[in-house]
Amino acid sequence: MLLKRHAQFKEEINMIQALRVDERLIHGQIAMVWSRELNLDGIVVANDAAAENEAQQMALKMAVPNGIKVIVKSIDGAIELLQDPRADKMKLFVLVRTVADAEKLAEALPAPKIKYVNIGNVGKASEEEKTTLTQFVMLTQSEIAALKKLVALYPETALQNLPSDKKELASRFITEKNL
Repeated sequence: MLLKRHAQFKEEINMIQALRVDERLIHGQIAMVWSRELNLDGIVVANDAAAENEAQQMALKMAVPNGIKVIVKSIDGAIELLQDPRADKMKLFVLVRTVADAEKLAEALPAPKIKYVNIGNVGKASEEEKTTLTQFVMLTQSEIAALKKLVALYPETALQNLPSDKKELASRFITEKNL
């Protein structure tokens, strides 16, 4: 019985606490609300552009409370980092800018590696034609296709802006809006 409990506990801590799509990456809500809610050891920003921009990396790192390590990697670099068994010992929050990037990470990190997939804030920066799912989530056709793949990998994928907001399953929006 003790070994079974230990195995369950070990499985729980060997997960990415959340994979979040947020086109702003790190900002006040991430730094102050999500980081506390998830009780994090670190944040991994998986974004090709940020990984190549030292000024943006510095700004992202300065935006979080002391004690939370921030690592900025390209998408492929983040996958490599998160597949390393040493990462399993940490409570991590992974941030990506697009649904397609989340889908790529989710494909490379099979369940139960990711505890929760969250679509938080996406679509406001783009001028492309989009379908509005919530006031915080507006997706293009290619993002909807990526969301469907993401939901197939992680059926509990949810739209949620803040931890205090209700989790709305992405699958419900796909069905209701006939996407």
